[in-house]
Amino acid sequence: MANVKSTPSSGLIGDFFTSYFEPRMARILLLGMISGLPWVLIATSLSLWLKEDGLSRSTIGWAGLIFGVYAINFWWAPLIDRLRIPLLTERLGHRKAWIVTLQAVILACLVFWSTLEPSASLALVIGAGLVIAVCSASQDITIDALRIEQIDKDDNRGMAAGAAVAVVGWWSGYKLGGMVALLLADKFQAMGIENYWQMTFLFLGVIVVLCNVALLFVPETGTDERAASQRAAQQAMANKMGGQGPIVQLASFFVTTIVDPLWSFFRKNGLQIGILILAFIFLFKIGEAFMGKMSIVFYKEVGFSKSDIAIYSKGLGWITTVVFTLIGGFVALRSGVVRALLVSGIAMAGTNLLFSVLAWVGPNELLFAFAVIADDLAAAFATVAFVTFISLLVDRNYTATQYALLASIGTLGRTLLASSSGALVDWLEGDWGMFFIITTLMVIPSLILLWRLRSRLDGIQN
Repeated sequence: MANVKSTPSSGLIGDFFTSYFEPRMARILLLGMISGLPWVLIATSLSLWLKEDGLSRSTIGWAGLIFGVYAINFWWAPLIDRLRIPLLTERLGHRKAWIVTLQAVILACLVFWSTLEPSASLALVIGAGLVIAVCSASQDITIDALRIEQIDKDDNRGMAAGAAVAVVGWWSGYKLGGMVALLLADKFQAMGIENYWQMTFLFLGVIVVLCNVALLFVPETGTDERAASQRAAQQAMANKMGGQGPIVQLASFFVTTIVDPLWSFFRKNGLQIGILILAFIFLFKIGEAFMGKMSIVFYKEVGFSKSDIAIYSKGLGWITTVVFTLIGGFVALRSGVVRALLVSGIAMAGTNLLFSVLAWVGPNELLFAFAVIADDLAAAFATVAFVTFISLLVDRNYTATQYALLASIGTLGRTLLASSSGALVDWLEGDWGMFFIITTLMVIPSLILLWRLRSRLDGIQN
Protein backbone atom coordinates (compact mmCIF):
# COMPACT_ATOMS: atom_id res chain seq x y z
CA MET A 1 0.00 0.00 0.00
CA ALA A 2 1.42 3.38 -0.98
CA ASN A 3 2.38 5.87 1.67
CA VAL A 4 0.10 8.87 1.93
CA LYS A 5 1.95 12.16 2.21
CA SER A 6 0.38 14.75 4.46
CA THR A 7 -0.43 18.06 2.87
CA PRO A 8 0.56 21.31 4.57
CA SER A 9 -3.10 21.87 5.37
CA SER A 10 -3.52 18.47 7.00
CA GLY A 11 -0.28 19.04 8.92
CA LEU A 12 -1.61 22.33 10.22
CA ILE A 13 -4.86 20.69 11.29
CA GLY A 14 -3.02 17.86 13.02
CA ASP A 15 -0.59 20.18 14.78
CA PHE A 16 -3.38 22.47 15.93
CA PHE A 17 -5.64 19.78 17.37
CA THR A 18 -2.66 18.03 18.96
CA SER A 19 -2.05 21.20 20.94
CA TYR A 20 -5.38 20.62 22.75
CA PHE A 21 -3.79 17.64 24.52
CA GLU A 22 -0.82 19.55 25.91
CA PRO A 23 -0.63 19.76 29.73
CA ARG A 24 -0.99 23.55 29.69
CA MET A 25 -4.43 23.18 28.06
CA ALA A 26 -5.70 21.10 31.00
CA ARG A 27 -4.71 23.94 33.29
CA ILE A 28 -6.43 26.49 31.07
CA LEU A 29 -9.56 24.29 31.04
CA LEU A 30 -9.69 24.32 34.84
CA LEU A 31 -9.24 28.09 34.97
CA GLY A 32 -12.11 28.50 32.52
CA MET A 33 -14.37 26.29 34.66
CA ILE A 34 -13.58 28.31 37.78
CA SER A 35 -14.46 31.48 35.86
CA GLY A 36 -17.76 30.10 34.52
CA LEU A 37 -19.14 28.55 37.71
CA PRO A 38 -20.19 31.82 39.45
CA TRP A 39 -22.47 32.58 36.48
CA VAL A 40 -24.45 29.46 37.40
CA LEU A 41 -25.16 31.15 40.72
CA ILE A 42 -26.01 34.70 39.65
CA ALA A 43 -27.53 33.94 36.24
CA THR A 44 -29.23 30.54 36.00
CA SER A 45 -29.92 29.76 39.67
CA LEU A 46 -30.72 33.27 40.89
CA SER A 47 -33.05 34.01 37.94
CA LEU A 48 -35.07 30.82 38.38
CA TRP A 49 -35.03 31.13 42.18
CA LEU A 50 -36.56 34.62 41.91
CA LYS A 51 -39.03 33.46 39.24
CA GLU A 52 -40.27 30.52 41.32
CA ASP A 53 -40.56 32.74 44.37
CA GLY A 54 -43.10 34.88 42.51
CA LEU A 55 -41.05 37.89 41.43
CA SER A 56 -41.76 39.65 38.11
CA ARG A 57 -39.78 39.51 34.85
CA SER A 58 -38.79 43.17 35.27
CA THR A 59 -37.47 42.51 38.78
CA ILE A 60 -35.44 39.54 37.52
CA GLY A 61 -34.09 41.63 34.65
CA TRP A 62 -33.10 44.55 36.85
CA ALA A 63 -31.51 42.14 39.32
CA GLY A 64 -29.10 41.47 36.47
CA LEU A 65 -27.57 44.90 37.11
CA ILE A 66 -25.24 43.07 39.51
CA PHE A 67 -23.43 41.90 36.38
CA GLY A 68 -22.43 45.52 35.87
CA VAL A 69 -19.39 44.93 38.08
CA TYR A 70 -17.91 42.83 35.26
CA ALA A 71 -17.98 45.99 33.17
CA ILE A 72 -15.89 48.02 35.62
CA ASN A 73 -13.47 45.46 37.03
CA PHE A 74 -10.66 47.13 35.06
CA TRP A 75 -10.92 49.96 37.61
CA TRP A 76 -9.34 47.77 40.25
CA ALA A 77 -7.46 45.39 37.93
CA PRO A 78 -4.20 47.34 38.36
CA LEU A 79 -4.46 47.00 42.13
CA ILE A 80 -5.07 43.25 41.91
CA ASP A 81 -2.09 43.06 39.57
CA ARG A 82 0.09 44.78 42.17
CA LEU A 83 -1.22 44.08 45.68
CA ARG A 84 -0.13 40.86 47.34
CA ILE A 85 -2.23 38.67 49.66
CA PRO A 86 -0.29 38.21 52.94
CA LEU A 87 1.05 34.66 53.41
CA LEU A 88 -0.88 33.19 50.47
CA THR A 89 1.09 35.01 47.76
CA GLU A 90 4.36 33.59 49.03
CA ARG A 91 2.95 30.06 49.23
CA LEU A 92 0.68 29.88 46.17
CA GLY A 93 1.82 32.61 43.82
CA HIS A 94 0.28 36.03 43.19
CA ARG A 95 -2.50 34.95 40.79
CA LYS A 96 -3.59 31.85 42.70
CA ALA A 97 -3.57 33.65 46.04
CA TRP A 98 -6.16 36.11 44.75
CA ILE A 99 -8.32 33.36 43.19
CA VAL A 100 -8.40 31.25 46.37
CA THR A 101 -9.24 34.28 48.53
CA LEU A 102 -12.12 35.38 46.30
CA GLN A 103 -13.44 31.83 45.99
CA ALA A 104 -13.60 31.64 49.79
CA VAL A 105 -15.85 34.72 49.84
CA ILE A 106 -18.09 33.19 47.14
CA LEU A 107 -18.42 30.05 49.27
CA ALA A 108 -19.45 32.15 52.28
CA CYS A 109 -22.13 33.87 50.17
CA LEU A 110 -23.56 30.50 49.11
CA VAL A 111 -23.87 29.48 52.74
CA PHE A 112 -25.57 32.83 53.47
CA TRP A 113 -27.99 32.36 50.53
CA SER A 114 -29.02 29.00 51.99
CA THR A 115 -30.57 30.86 54.95
CA LEU A 116 -32.69 33.34 52.91
CA GLU A 117 -36.04 33.58 51.10
CA PRO A 118 -36.14 36.07 48.17
CA SER A 119 -39.71 37.23 48.77
CA ALA A 120 -38.90 38.09 52.39
CA SER A 121 -35.27 39.22 52.05
CA LEU A 122 -34.82 40.39 48.44
CA ALA A 123 -32.28 43.07 49.34
CA LEU A 124 -30.09 40.54 51.18
CA VAL A 125 -30.38 38.01 48.34
CA ILE A 126 -29.38 40.61 45.74
CA GLY A 127 -26.68 41.97 48.06
CA ALA A 128 -25.09 38.53 48.41
CA GLY A 129 -25.42 38.09 44.65
CA LEU A 130 -23.59 41.40 44.18
CA VAL A 131 -20.75 40.21 46.41
CA ILE A 132 -20.52 37.00 44.35
CA ALA A 133 -20.43 39.08 41.16
CA VAL A 134 -17.69 41.37 42.54
CA CYS A 135 -15.59 38.36 43.58
CA SER A 136 -16.20 36.62 40.26
CA ALA A 137 -15.32 39.73 38.23
CA SER A 138 -12.21 40.24 40.36
CA GLN A 139 -11.01 36.65 40.07
CA ASP A 140 -11.48 36.84 36.28
CA ILE A 141 -8.74 39.47 36.23
CA THR A 142 -6.22 37.01 37.61
CA ILE A 143 -7.67 33.97 35.82
CA ASP A 144 -7.35 35.62 32.41
CA ALA A 145 -3.84 36.82 33.17
CA LEU A 146 -2.77 33.38 34.44
CA ARG A 147 -4.34 31.76 31.36
CA ILE A 148 -2.57 34.08 28.89
CA GLU A 149 0.74 33.66 30.73
CA GLN A 150 0.58 29.88 30.20
CA ILE A 151 1.36 30.56 26.50
CA ASP A 152 4.36 32.25 24.88
CA LYS A 153 3.49 35.69 23.53
CA ASP A 154 4.51 34.84 19.93
CA ASP A 155 2.67 31.52 19.86
CA ASN A 156 -0.44 32.42 17.83
CA ARG A 157 -1.44 28.78 17.43
CA GLY A 158 -1.19 28.23 21.17
CA MET A 159 -3.11 31.46 21.81
CA ALA A 160 -5.98 30.38 19.53
CA ALA A 161 -6.03 26.89 21.04
CA GLY A 162 -5.80 28.33 24.55
CA ALA A 163 -8.68 30.72 23.85
CA ALA A 164 -10.78 27.79 22.60
CA VAL A 165 -9.98 25.68 25.66
CA ALA A 166 -10.67 28.63 27.99
CA VAL A 167 -14.08 29.07 26.37
CA VAL A 168 -14.74 25.32 26.68
CA GLY A 169 -13.79 25.54 30.34
CA TRP A 170 -16.04 28.55 30.94
CA TRP A 171 -19.01 26.91 29.23
CA SER A 172 -18.30 23.65 31.05
CA GLY A 173 -18.43 25.45 34.37
CA TYR A 174 -21.56 27.34 33.32
CA LYS A 175 -23.43 24.63 31.39
CA LEU A 176 -22.54 21.57 33.46
CA GLY A 177 -22.73 23.54 36.68
CA GLY A 178 -26.12 24.84 35.58
CA MET A 179 -27.29 21.35 34.70
CA VAL A 180 -26.25 20.08 38.12
CA ALA A 181 -27.99 23.01 39.84
CA LEU A 182 -31.25 22.54 37.92
CA LEU A 183 -31.35 18.77 38.34
CA LEU A 184 -30.59 19.03 42.05
CA ALA A 185 -33.25 21.71 42.56
CA ASP A 186 -35.79 19.62 40.63
CA LYS A 187 -34.89 16.51 42.63
CA PHE A 188 -35.09 18.27 45.99
CA GLN A 189 -38.42 19.83 45.01
CA ALA A 190 -39.78 16.41 43.99
CA MET A 191 -38.66 15.05 47.36
CA GLY A 192 -40.86 17.64 49.06
CA ILE A 193 -38.00 19.76 50.41
CA GLU A 194 -39.44 23.26 50.78
CA ASN A 195 -36.13 25.15 50.61
CA TYR A 196 -34.86 23.18 47.61
CA TRP A 197 -32.87 26.07 46.14
CA GLN A 198 -31.14 26.73 49.45
CA MET A 199 -30.11 23.07 49.63
CA THR A 200 -28.85 23.27 46.05
CA PHE A 201 -26.57 26.19 46.93
CA LEU A 202 -24.88 24.13 49.64
CA PHE A 203 -24.12 21.37 47.13
CA LEU A 204 -22.73 23.94 44.68
CA GLY A 205 -20.44 25.09 47.47
CA VAL A 206 -18.85 21.64 47.46
CA ILE A 207 -17.99 22.11 43.76
CA VAL A 208 -16.34 25.45 44.59
CA VAL A 209 -14.14 23.72 47.18
CA LEU A 210 -13.13 20.95 44.75
CA CYS A 211 -12.17 23.50 42.08
CA ASN A 212 -9.88 25.24 44.56
CA VAL A 213 -8.19 21.98 45.46
CA ALA A 214 -7.49 21.37 41.76
CA LEU A 215 -6.23 24.96 41.37
CA LEU A 216 -3.36 24.21 43.75
CA PHE A 217 -1.83 21.96 41.05
CA VAL A 218 -1.68 24.78 38.45
CA PRO A 219 1.92 26.06 38.29
CA GLU A 220 2.51 29.79 38.43
CA THR A 221 5.81 31.37 37.52
CA GLY A 222 7.12 34.89 37.28
CA THR A 223 5.56 36.29 40.47
CA ASP A 224 8.83 37.66 41.85
CA GLU A 225 10.11 38.81 38.45
CA ARG A 226 6.85 40.64 37.71
CA ALA A 227 6.89 42.34 41.11
CA ALA A 228 10.53 43.41 40.61
CA SER A 229 9.72 44.80 37.15
CA GLN A 230 6.77 46.74 38.54
CA ARG A 231 8.88 48.21 41.33
CA ALA A 232 11.60 49.17 38.84
CA ALA A 233 9.08 50.89 36.56
CA GLN A 234 7.60 52.77 39.51
CA GLN A 235 11.03 53.85 40.72
CA ALA A 236 12.01 55.00 37.23
CA MET A 237 8.87 57.10 37.05
CA ALA A 238 9.55 58.53 40.52
CA ASN A 239 13.05 59.51 39.39
CA LYS A 240 11.58 61.31 36.36
CA MET A 241 9.25 63.21 38.69
CA GLY A 242 12.29 64.38 40.60
CA GLY A 243 11.75 63.17 44.13
CA GLN A 244 11.42 60.31 46.59
CA GLY A 245 8.76 61.66 48.93
CA PRO A 246 5.46 59.91 49.63
CA ILE A 247 3.49 62.12 47.21
CA VAL A 248 5.91 61.37 44.38
CA GLN A 249 5.83 57.65 45.19
CA LEU A 250 2.02 57.68 45.17
CA ALA A 251 1.94 59.55 41.87
CA SER A 252 4.46 57.19 40.27
CA PHE A 253 2.43 54.20 41.51
CA PHE A 254 -0.70 55.66 39.91
CA VAL A 255 1.03 56.36 36.58
CA THR A 256 2.78 52.98 36.24
CA THR A 257 -0.18 50.97 37.56
CA ILE A 258 -3.12 52.65 35.83
CA VAL A 259 -2.09 55.22 33.20
CA ASP A 260 0.67 53.27 31.41
CA PRO A 261 -1.42 50.12 30.70
CA LEU A 262 -4.28 52.19 29.25
CA TRP A 263 -2.03 54.51 27.28
CA SER A 264 -0.07 51.64 25.72
CA PHE A 265 -3.26 50.35 24.05
CA PHE A 266 -3.87 53.63 22.22
CA ARG A 267 -0.16 54.10 21.51
CA LYS A 268 -0.14 50.72 19.77
CA ASN A 269 -3.37 51.15 17.77
CA GLY A 270 -3.78 54.90 17.41
CA LEU A 271 -6.55 56.92 19.01
CA GLN A 272 -9.17 56.63 16.25
CA ILE A 273 -8.68 52.90 15.59
CA GLY A 274 -8.46 52.24 19.32
CA ILE A 275 -11.83 53.91 19.91
CA LEU A 276 -13.42 51.97 17.03
CA ILE A 277 -12.04 48.69 18.41
CA LEU A 278 -13.49 49.49 21.83
CA ALA A 279 -16.86 50.39 20.24
CA PHE A 280 -16.93 47.04 18.42
CA ILE A 281 -16.08 45.15 21.62
CA PHE A 282 -18.85 47.04 23.43
CA LEU A 283 -21.53 46.22 20.85
CA PHE A 284 -20.66 42.75 19.57
CA LYS A 285 -22.57 40.55 22.02
CA ILE A 286 -25.45 42.77 23.10
CA GLY A 287 -28.07 40.77 21.19
CA GLU A 288 -26.81 37.50 22.66
CA ALA A 289 -26.86 39.05 26.16
CA PHE A 290 -30.45 40.27 25.84
CA MET A 291 -31.49 36.78 24.82
CA GLY A 292 -29.38 35.01 27.43
CA LYS A 293 -30.59 37.20 30.27
CA MET A 294 -34.20 36.13 29.71
CA SER A 295 -33.67 32.63 28.29
CA ILE A 296 -34.36 30.73 31.54
CA VAL A 297 -37.53 32.77 32.14
CA PHE A 298 -38.58 32.21 28.50
CA TYR A 299 -38.10 28.43 28.71
CA LYS A 300 -40.13 28.33 31.92
CA GLU A 301 -42.97 30.44 30.50
CA VAL A 302 -43.13 28.45 27.27
CA GLY A 303 -43.77 25.34 29.34
CA PHE A 304 -40.49 23.47 29.87
CA SER A 305 -39.62 21.98 33.28
CA LYS A 306 -36.34 22.48 35.14
CA SER A 307 -35.27 18.99 34.03
CA ASP A 308 -36.07 19.82 30.38
CA ILE A 309 -34.00 22.99 30.65
CA ALA A 310 -31.16 21.07 32.32
CA ILE A 311 -31.07 18.38 29.62
CA TYR A 312 -31.54 20.49 26.49
CA SER A 313 -30.20 23.95 27.33
CA LYS A 314 -27.39 22.84 29.66
CA GLY A 315 -26.47 19.21 28.86
CA LEU A 316 -27.02 19.17 25.09
CA GLY A 317 -25.85 22.77 24.87
CA TRP A 318 -22.61 21.87 26.63
CA ILE A 319 -21.79 19.07 24.15
CA THR A 320 -22.46 21.37 21.19
CA THR A 321 -20.45 24.20 22.70
CA VAL A 322 -17.43 22.04 23.49
CA VAL A 323 -17.25 20.44 20.04
CA PHE A 324 -17.71 23.63 18.03
CA THR A 325 -15.53 25.75 20.30
CA LEU A 326 -12.60 23.41 19.68
CA ILE A 327 -13.29 23.54 15.95
CA GLY A 328 -13.78 27.30 16.19
CA GLY A 329 -10.27 27.74 17.57
CA PHE A 330 -8.86 26.20 14.39
CA VAL A 331 -11.20 28.24 12.18
CA ALA A 332 -10.13 31.46 13.91
CA LEU A 333 -6.47 30.60 13.28
CA ARG A 334 -6.99 29.38 9.70
CA SER A 335 -9.39 32.01 8.35
CA GLY A 336 -8.24 34.95 10.42
CA VAL A 337 -9.81 36.28 13.59
CA VAL A 338 -11.63 39.20 11.94
CA ARG A 339 -13.26 37.04 9.28
CA ALA A 340 -14.26 34.51 11.95
CA LEU A 341 -15.88 37.33 13.95
CA LEU A 342 -17.85 38.53 10.91
CA VAL A 343 -19.18 35.08 10.01
CA SER A 344 -19.92 34.02 13.58
CA GLY A 345 -21.60 37.34 14.37
CA ILE A 346 -24.02 36.90 11.48
CA ALA A 347 -24.72 33.31 12.53
CA MET A 348 -25.17 34.29 16.17
CA ALA A 349 -27.76 36.91 15.24
CA GLY A 350 -29.60 34.60 12.85
CA THR A 351 -30.02 31.77 15.34
CA ASN A 352 -31.98 34.06 17.65
CA LEU A 353 -34.82 33.82 15.14
CA LEU A 354 -35.20 30.13 15.98
CA PHE A 355 -36.35 31.13 19.44
CA SER A 356 -39.01 33.34 17.87
CA VAL A 357 -40.29 30.24 16.11
CA LEU A 358 -40.19 28.30 19.39
CA ALA A 359 -42.20 31.08 21.07
CA TRP A 360 -44.87 30.81 18.35
CA VAL A 361 -44.94 26.98 18.21
CA GLY A 362 -44.84 26.26 21.95
CA PRO A 363 -42.97 23.63 24.04
CA ASN A 364 -41.80 21.38 21.19
CA GLU A 365 -38.80 19.41 22.46
CA LEU A 366 -37.37 18.67 18.99
CA LEU A 367 -37.46 22.36 18.03
CA PHE A 368 -36.03 23.27 21.45
CA ALA A 369 -33.10 20.90 20.89
CA PHE A 370 -32.49 22.22 17.36
CA ALA A 371 -32.62 25.86 18.50
CA VAL A 372 -30.20 25.18 21.37
CA ILE A 373 -27.74 23.34 19.10
CA ALA A 374 -27.79 26.07 16.46
CA ASP A 375 -27.50 28.88 19.01
CA ASP A 376 -24.65 27.24 20.91
CA LEU A 377 -22.84 26.44 17.68
CA ALA A 378 -22.92 30.09 16.64
CA ALA A 379 -22.10 31.33 20.14
CA ALA A 380 -19.15 28.93 20.39
CA PHE A 381 -17.59 30.24 17.17
CA ALA A 382 -18.29 33.84 18.16
CA THR A 383 -16.92 33.51 21.68
CA VAL A 384 -13.66 31.78 20.79
CA ALA A 385 -13.03 34.30 17.99
CA PHE A 386 -13.83 37.14 20.40
CA VAL A 387 -11.54 35.82 23.17
CA THR A 388 -8.73 35.21 20.64
CA PHE A 389 -9.21 38.73 19.27
CA ILE A 390 -8.91 40.33 22.72
CA SER A 391 -6.01 38.09 23.76
CA LEU A 392 -4.00 39.10 20.71
CA LEU A 393 -4.59 42.79 21.40
CA VAL A 394 -3.09 42.59 24.90
CA ASP A 395 0.33 44.05 25.69
CA ARG A 396 2.18 41.39 27.71
CA ASN A 397 3.68 44.08 29.93
CA TYR A 398 0.16 44.80 31.24
CA THR A 399 -1.63 41.47 30.79
CA ALA A 400 -4.13 41.61 33.64
CA THR A 401 -5.02 45.29 33.32
CA GLN A 402 -5.42 45.41 29.54
CA TYR A 403 -7.36 42.18 29.23
CA ALA A 404 -9.62 43.28 32.07
CA LEU A 405 -10.17 46.62 30.31
CA LEU A 406 -11.09 45.05 26.97
CA ALA A 407 -13.22 42.30 28.48
CA SER A 408 -14.95 44.82 30.75
CA ILE A 409 -15.96 47.02 27.85
CA GLY A 410 -17.51 43.98 26.18
CA THR A 411 -19.30 43.15 29.40
CA LEU A 412 -20.52 46.74 29.82
CA GLY A 413 -22.86 46.46 26.85
CA ARG A 414 -23.97 42.97 27.79
CA THR A 415 -24.81 43.81 31.39
CA LEU A 416 -25.98 47.39 31.73
CA LEU A 417 -28.05 47.43 28.54
CA ALA A 418 -29.23 43.82 28.78
CA SER A 419 -30.53 44.42 32.30
CA SER A 420 -33.52 46.07 30.63
CA SER A 421 -34.36 42.82 28.82
CA GLY A 422 -37.11 41.90 31.27
CA ALA A 423 -38.63 45.38 30.99
CA LEU A 424 -38.51 45.03 27.18
CA VAL A 425 -40.47 41.77 27.32
CA ASP A 426 -43.00 43.38 29.65
CA TRP A 427 -43.26 46.41 27.29
CA LEU A 428 -43.91 43.96 24.45
CA GLU A 429 -46.63 42.44 26.67
CA GLY A 430 -44.92 39.06 26.72
CA ASP A 431 -44.45 38.85 22.93
CA TRP A 432 -41.36 36.63 23.02
CA GLY A 433 -41.33 36.22 19.23
CA MET A 434 -40.86 39.97 18.67
CA PHE A 435 -38.33 40.12 21.50
CA PHE A 436 -36.02 37.63 19.76
CA ILE A 437 -36.40 39.45 16.43
CA ILE A 438 -35.19 42.63 18.14
CA THR A 439 -32.18 40.78 19.59
CA THR A 440 -31.32 39.62 16.07
CA LEU A 441 -31.10 43.21 14.84
CA MET A 442 -28.90 44.32 17.73
CA VAL A 443 -25.73 42.76 16.28
CA ILE A 444 -25.79 44.76 13.02
CA PRO A 445 -24.00 47.93 14.33
CA SER A 446 -21.02 45.90 15.60
CA LEU A 447 -20.65 44.08 12.28
CA ILE A 448 -20.64 47.39 10.41
CA LEU A 449 -17.84 48.62 12.69
CA LEU A 450 -15.85 45.41 12.21
CA TRP A 451 -16.19 45.68 8.44
CA ARG A 452 -14.76 49.18 8.57
CA LEU A 453 -11.86 47.99 10.74
CA ARG A 454 -11.01 44.82 8.79
CA SER A 455 -8.14 46.25 6.74
CA ARG A 456 -6.58 47.94 9.79
CA LEU A 457 -6.45 44.73 11.81
CA ASP A 458 -4.35 42.64 9.44
CA GLY A 459 -1.58 42.48 12.01
CA ILE A 460 -3.57 40.31 14.44
CA GLN A 461 -5.57 38.18 12.04
CA ASN A 462 -3.15 35.35 11.47
